[in-house]
Amino acid sequence: MKYISSIIVLLLISLSSCQNETKKVEYAVDPNNREVKVVDVLQASAYTYLEVSEKGEKFWIAVNLMDAKKGDVLYFSQSMEMTDFHSRDLERTFDKVLFVDDISNNPIPMKGHSMDNIPPGSMKSVTGKKEVSITAPEGTISIGELFSARETYNQQKIKVAGEVVKVNASIMGKNWVHIQDGTGNQENYDLTITTQDMVRVGDVVVFEGVIAVDKDFGSGYTYHLLMEDAVVITQPVY
Repeated sequence: MKYISSIIVLLLISLSSCQNETKKVEYAVDPNNREVKVVDVLQASAYTYLEVSEKGEKFWIAVNLMDAKKGDVLYFSQSMEMTDFHSRDLERTFDKVLFVDDISNNPIPMKGHSMDNIPPGSMKSVTGKKEVSITAPEGTISIGELFSARETYNQQKIKVAGEVVKVNASIMGKNWVHIQDGTGNQENYDLTITTQDMVRVGDVVVFEGVIAVDKDFGSGYTYHLLMEDAVVITQPVY
């Protein structure tokens, strides 16, 4: 009887173990997907700096602030390489650092393919479309209109209002700000702005700057729409 009871217990443990196994994520992976393992972590005020290893090579990447620890395996497909980059927060100059846009706990999905099989919360994407509702001041252009008629506004100085959803400070001598205003479609809703002014995520501001279309910074880093050399006109606007 004790022998039969022991077998039943072992079977229950085995079944429980099988049920708790993590399901394998299956989807088409971006051909530019890169897999790295975290070697060291440095936290700063605007970024998390990660020393990572990829196929035996060690280098540094910078991502939006995140919880990370040694041994974590992360993935990305989009990055901008900066050489001799000085971090004022860390009082350190990196020979080379990659600023990563799409850090994730899972391989990056190929664009246009379903992501239904990816576990909820596992993708740490840069900036998804947010629920933003603001009263835009007179004289500003909505982000949706700007994207739909971008050629019309090319090289024009305009004003835009929106909520700051991401800030990358001190890259190539500029601050890179992303804003949204609730307009635009699922593809075009986030406007990138370069500025010397500093704002914070969550601020609702008005920027004035010059629109650039298909701006190419080299190394395959191209912006289809960008506001350059912008200044903050009013802050905040709710």
